[in-house]
Amino acid sequence: MIWVVYVVRCADDSLYCGITNDLDARLAAHDAGKGAKYTRGRGPLELVATQRCRDKRVALRIEHAVKRLRRPQKLALDQAQLAGLAATARRRLRGDLAKRA
Repeated sequence: MIWVVYVVRCADDSLYCGITNDLDARLAAHDAGKGAKYTRGRGPLELVATQRCRDKRVALRIEHAVKRLRRPQKLALDQAQLAGLAATARRRLRGDLAKRA
């Protein structure tokens, strides 16, 4: 299953990051007010960046890394920077798995 980490900009210029395995359905849910509680009433949403992942664990690590960024870093976030976070998350996951073995 393919997972997608996505970042959307809300109408109030705030950013929301999440993961899903069906991006179109998730964005439709956000727009309908049935997505995350944070995005309700903050539409319309603009998709800023996405990153595809084969592993949910990696997607969750990327999402966590994005949420730890400071606001200026999040506002400057683009596709290339999200891909960089993904590469770091994959390396760290491989390292954690190697330690357990």
